[in-house]
Amino acid sequence: MREIGKYLKQSRIKNGVSLEEASEDLNMSVVQLENIEEGNVRAFKDIYSLRNYVKDYAKYLGLNVNKLSDEFNDFMFEKTSKISLDAVVNKKKNSSLEKQISSPYTQVKEKKNLPIKPIIGAVVGLVVILLLFLIIFKISSKDSVITNELLGNGSDIYEFTY
Repeated sequence: MREIGKYLKQSRIKNGVSLEEASEDLNMSVVQLENIEEGNVRAFKDIYSLRNYVKDYAKYLGLNVNKLSDEFNDFMFEKTSKISLDAVVNKKKNSSLEKQISSPYTQVKEKKNLPIKPIIGAVVGLVVILLLFLIIFKISSKDSVITNELLGNGSDIYEFTY
């Protein structure tokens, strides 16, 4: 990061821009710009905001933003990676090195097979239970619809008048 900051500072001076002027144009504090130029990463709480500040500063100075972004990403990889780049490049089939190089993002996870037999058994059981309820419902609904009230025993005669 120090190299990136040094490059940004040299470019700013070469363009004849003061820290105060750049600070005002970029809506950043002078202290933030000084920390970027000094490569002081710890002055920033969020590495993503630092990356955006570096991009904005590079764009403001008319520099190649993609090149500086790549350099910043390389710096962050080296700073945050627990695996050395040499170990990755010279990876051998050695099991201890294999464990050292593996990461949760590159590991091939074994697929967990779903227990098909219990699932099929549960579905078949549900279908059987539903069929039993349906059969019981049909049998219980086959009761005689005609009741004694409808048949009448002869004594109850209803007359309808309109």
